[in-house]
Amino acid sequence: MAGAIEGLPRLDLAVTRALPAAVLDLFRERHNVWLNPHERSLTAEELQQAAHRAQAIVVTAFDRLDAAAIAQLPATLRIIATYSVGIEHIDLEAAGRRGIAVLSTPDVLSNSVAEMAILLMLGAARRAHEAEALLYARIWSGWTPTQLIGIELTGTRIGILGMGRIGRTIARRARGFDMQVHYHNRRRLAPEVEADASYHATFDSLLAVSDVLVLAAPSTAQTKGLLNSTCLEQMPANAIVVNIARGDLVDDDALIAALRRGRIAAAGLDVFNNEPRLDPRYLELPNVFLQPHQGSSTLAARRAMGRILLAGIDAVLTGMPAANRLV
Repeated sequence: MAGAIEGLPRLDLAVTRALPAAVLDLFRERHNVWLNPHERSLTAEELQQAAHRAQAIVVTAFDRLDAAAIAQLPATLRIIATYSVGIEHIDLEAAGRRGIAVLSTPDVLSNSVAEMAILLMLGAARRAHEAEALLYARIWSGWTPTQLIGIELTGTRIGILGMGRIGRTIARRARGFDMQVHYHNRRRLAPEVEADASYHATFDSLLAVSDVLVLAAPSTAQTKGLLNSTCLEQMPANAIVVNIARGDLVDDDALIAALRRGRIAAAGLDVFNNEPRLDPRYLELPNVFLQPHQGSSTLAARRAMGRILLAGIDAVLTGMPAANRLV
């Protein structure tokens, strides 16, 4: 139903980056929307100006709201809604002290991100970057018995770091390839959730059995730079690294060196340190399959992200609990 929901006000809602039209339409049905007119992220000053227009602001993972920025937000701002699962760009404690509710988009990206993980895994294993280069450069001379011999994944072991909803969805997809699922988590899953997956109490133990290592953990002080040269040396021969979490889980120098000398057979990466300025050395490696942070890029996922934020905003307005409220 278009327009305000009976009993709930229309808010002035600032959106800091252009979103899919279908999502903006959802927002406009419920609220008065101001949209960033630029084809770029807002500067820190522009972000503050946008916040002064609104009672709620929809930000992205690339809008930094640290304690200093939150201290400058107007008293009229009631809600920060981040169009992302990751929340490391927002100082939650600072928002809580200001009485500003913070919403995110958990649990709606599992299918889209898991599909990206499988794409990266297959692309890396089957040398998709090299194959595509042959075709697009128009230098393919035809099939040969030795051309682009890759890695068959059927029956291999997949190690998943971070067995939340996304990690568990990846595990279900991997079982379709008859892969043996191993995982490391802060806590072991309940037996009915764990299914046939093998739990590893330490990351080192997981590394030793990971023919394919998938990083699906959040960026925290404990996980930043976690995949370093020491870890890479513990992985099996011809191992593949897949990252659909955050770029800063990976020590770029270590992974690039391991890929160059064949210690790691291949990598599939959708996220990077210093996005969008990824380390240019990755672009020079034939055994890396890259995607530009596309894990959530399906219309179904993007619509669901919009709907869960709107539901959270309505819950805040009515004083009801919201599953996606962080503070």
